[in-house]
Amino acid sequence: MRRVVITGMGTKNPLGLSIEEFWNNIKANKLGFSFVDQFDATDFPIKVVGAVKNFDPLDYFEKKEARKLCRFTQFAVSSAKDALNDAETDFKDLDPFKVGVIIGAGIGGLEETEAQHQRFLEKGPDRISVFYVPMMIGNMAAGEVAMRTGFKGDNFCTTTACASSTHAIGEAFRKVKDGYLDACLCGGTEACITKFSLAGFNNMKALSKATELDKASTPFDAERQGFVLGEGCGILILEELEHAKARGAKIYAEIAGYGATGDAYHMTSPDPEGEGAARAMVNSFEEAGLTASDIDYINAHGTSTGLNDKYETKAIKKALGKSADSVVINSTKSMIGHLLGAAGAVEAIITALSVRDDFVHRTMGYKTPDPECDLNYSVDGNKEMTVNAALSNSLGFGGHNASICIKKFKD
Repeated sequence: MRRVVITGMGTKNPLGLSIEEFWNNIKANKLGFSFVDQFDATDFPIKVVGAVKNFDPLDYFEKKEARKLCRFTQFAVSSAKDALNDAETDFKDLDPFKVGVIIGAGIGGLEETEAQHQRFLEKGPDRISVFYVPMMIGNMAAGEVAMRTGFKGDNFCTTTACASSTHAIGEAFRKVKDGYLDACLCGGTEACITKFSLAGFNNMKALSKATELDKASTPFDAERQGFVLGEGCGILILEELEHAKARGAKIYAEIAGYGATGDAYHMTSPDPEGEGAARAMVNSFEEAGLTASDIDYINAHGTSTGLNDKYETKAIKKALGKSADSVVINSTKSMIGHLLGAAGAVEAIITALSVRDDFVHRTMGYKTPDPECDLNYSVDGNKEMTVNAALSNSLGFGGHNASICIKKFKD
């Protein structure tokens, strides 16, 4: 059986423009939240977002080129370049049809859609940009990365709302494990902090209306009031182990299992019994050859919404049984918000680093216990602990569940 390892990573997110910066800020328990400055929010109910700061597209693109790429695609291309630099390879020794690019996006270029729609209303249909459609479609991030790298293997976009990038990583894992690919750039990207998007999520009562940064995202807390809308990207390079060893690659961790299920229940609410999410977790660690007692840590979906947190807690109990009482859980969304289609990839990066460094970060913002959320959510501080095996969970609107199992690499 072919084994699959992580040999490179890149990110753009509210806590960093590089893996090192991101990880250092996570370990320092910094918050990546800021007040809305993308538009005048004086009379707007949402005040806090998880925006990527100090990202300059001109660090990666010529000015003319950057203008033809939506922000979510800029994030993906730049993070992919960083991941390849991190992996110290361009994979030119491989058949290009054996190197893939699978990048999820839950929404795509909403910012460009809003801008072009305004132009349509003010100036008419003839003034819509000829680049509008290829700029905004969600699959363009994967397409642009492939065009710039020359990788011609599986190339597609997973769009399963907030589970998009975990599905992308899982599908890439399977492609490499089963021999269809030898390596794959995978992950997710999103950039939709816009007035229209915030209004839509707010009207469905999903967003936090907190006016203080340290109270905006409080996963598993009894007084949680919704998620903080974030943006960003996470790209991981998955590589077949023997090829990675032959070129002397550094290895962060091993992807060892993947579970994907559907709730078949509701447009936005997870299954109250947690059966779908639980089965995804079980399928993931069983494919890895593990049992529930082998799981040391779970990076939870942990959105800070009323339904998700209690139903995910129930799913963890169902999946792990008695071991749920001892497993350590956290939510990275407590520090960077919810990156929608990019959330799973950025959280997978944190999970891989936690496995590598035997370190689990604190869940921030927690103050008031919730009797329906009664597991160990790392609310009392960072934990230096042995992490041999971990799960990273994602749950998406539409009932999409995905879980990947990441193990400490042992030759």
